[in-house]
Amino acid sequence: MTLEIRGRIVSATSAFDDGVVSVRAGRIDQVCSLADWVAAHPDSTVPPFSGTVLPGLVDIHNHGGFGHRFDTVDADEARAAAEFHHTHGSTTVLASVVTGAAADMVAQVATLRDLAIDGTIAGIHVEGPFLAAARCGAQDPRYLLDPDPELTDRLLAAADGQLRVMTLAPELPGFDAVAQRLSDSGVVVSLGHSDTDFTRFQQALRPNGFGSLVTHLANGMPPLHHREPGPVAAALVAATQRQAVVELIGDGVHIDSGFGALVFATAPGQVALITDAMQAAGMPDGEYRLGPQVVHVTDGVARVSNGSIAGGTAHLLKCLTWAVDACAVPLRDAVIAATSVPAAAAGLADVGDLRTDQFADLLIVDDNLQLRRVLRRGQWLT
Repeated sequence: MTLEIRGRIVSATSAFDDGVVSVRAGRIDQVCSLADWVAAHPDSTVPPFSGTVLPGLVDIHNHGGFGHRFDTVDADEARAAAEFHHTHGSTTVLASVVTGAAADMVAQVATLRDLAIDGTIAGIHVEGPFLAAARCGAQDPRYLLDPDPELTDRLLAAADGQLRVMTLAPELPGFDAVAQRLSDSGVVVSLGHSDTDFTRFQQALRPNGFGSLVTHLANGMPPLHHREPGPVAAALVAATQRQAVVELIGDGVHIDSGFGALVFATAPGQVALITDAMQAAGMPDGEYRLGPQVVHVTDGVARVSNGSIAGGTAHLLKCLTWAVDACAVPLRDAVIAATSVPAAAAGLADVGDLRTDQFADLLIVDDNLQLRRVLRRGQWLT
């Protein structure tokens, strides 16, 4: 049986003011204009116009939501966090683990591995513990370490092929050896939580280094300055040369809309919108946790005791809307930044676009980008 969804279609490879997405057996069978669909189905009833149809969103940096965490050994809790984001349009989610005791991180990765195997999450992102203390942000400084091949091997073994991305600070002793080991294992090396200068950060990025992704650009690194350009400038240069993708937390809290506009204008097609969401996403103000640390949420902003922002409280559709409304990014560019770019950056196949043989993941929104329905793997969630 084929499901036909008609609307204004906006994706990386398809753009129709009035088109039809045909879904069969959990996959996209065809995407075409309404005129072509009618010509191929002269005796069929024309599907009703449903709104704007976007690919399912792809969030490659996410620590939890709706009161649930990914840094857990409770599989049901992690599953609930993923399902919250699925129902809000992020049909593909990488589960992010933060810095903690080594044994705890290994156990959390092992728990998430099974959820990746069954398709609840698309894989695992490990953020820490190989990060710069001066730029640790909400990462617990007690557990920070220099890059350690033995711990890296333990994490790789626990993930059993499901570790997709790991964030490291490139200036730390041992970075090259660990980055090589991760790269050899098919893990994307993301540079972040770094206090280094322009030159060292640039050297760690491809083609001369291992980094092909930059963790939440401008957060967890020195600010951009005209005499000390630092990691922000190095990342943007690499992105303009299509050697790196830069993550951008589009929640309206982590960065100003003017900076967001600058990044999109500087590196079109190389920006990945992320949430950096944590346990409090979708929840009221109050006390929560991120890894070993207590987080206080006030007016929707999460902070640890030292004042650092401790992840986001938004879902990815809100970040996409922020890019369009606050940064004046064209809708299709913003959609690409929340779908095909992050999917490619994390090495995720079968998601992030509306084209034949992709997973049937899509969402329907109204003219104001308010969510109407979510389809995941060919099944309606809302």
